[in-house]
Amino acid sequence: MENDNSTVVKEFILLGLTQSRDIQLLVFVLILIFYLIILPGNFLIILTIRSDPGLTAPLYFFLGNLAFLDASYSFIVAPRMLVDFVSEKKVISYRGCITQLFFLHFLGGGEGLLLVVMAFDRYIAICRPLHYSTVMNPRACYALLLALWLGGFIHSIIQVALILRLPFCGPNQLDNFFCDVPQVIKLACTDTFVVELLMVFNSGLMTLLCFLGLLSSYAVILCHIRGSTSEGKSRALSTCTTHVIIILLMFGPAIFIYTHPFRALPADKVVSFFHTVIFPLMNPMIYTLRNQEVKTSMKRLLSRHVVC
Repeated sequence: MENDNSTVVKEFILLGLTQSRDIQLLVFVLILIFYLIILPGNFLIILTIRSDPGLTAPLYFFLGNLAFLDASYSFIVAPRMLVDFVSEKKVISYRGCITQLFFLHFLGGGEGLLLVVMAFDRYIAICRPLHYSTVMNPRACYALLLALWLGGFIHSIIQVALILRLPFCGPNQLDNFFCDVPQVIKLACTDTFVVELLMVFNSGLMTLLCFLGLLSSYAVILCHIRGSTSEGKSRALSTCTTHVIIILLMFGPAIFIYTHPFRALPADKVVSFFHTVIFPLMNPMIYTLRNQEVKTSMKRLLSRHVVC
């Protein structure tokens, strides 16, 4: 993309999470250990749900997709971040930056919509149990899955389209460890006020509205559970509490990053680090540790392979 009397930016220099070599080494070791332990756990969740005929309910169908989305999401930032920790020059091409930005918002947007779908699933299961099998039939589940993937794609393509219209003629230093909208926009050599407003609306406002909608829906569900005397009350309460924890972990940092105007804040990098590297790997594991059926099935699967 050319700009008159200017040099076209072909690559961006990533300044990284920190300039301290000691902190970089510490974070490198922690991420590597965390990555090697938790990532296989996510794939184990997917394998367990796929292989156990008893885990065919929509809840487990969507949990398997959450594990897949989070595992895929973790490949966008973490591997390159680990490589950059041991590299002298942290450089990413313009095309590589746009690609990373696209998949970051494609999978992130899809996951946000998946949490909305999971909230809808719990609402029907707990508040309208007699209609559950009719509403959440396999065809409806696949239709919802297709819709959330399409929604994530539309959200991401809007971000990329707005970025591609901006001229970049230098400087080319991104004050972060990955490419994301707030940092990239700052490097454009033109007035970006309108673009920033569109970005805040597309990412920030939509994230905030989804977050408030999800909290409201779970408040309704929890009130319904409190007034219930059924045997599954404690199980439903545990499931919904887990969902709320995941919502806070995912939407909290996203709201912080995308709802304020694109100016640098001291906590930006730390919040982005947890949002893009740590929390995506933890989400499915949190679900699993609080779900007795998945834990039992996983133990059976592991014991079967150990015996073999």
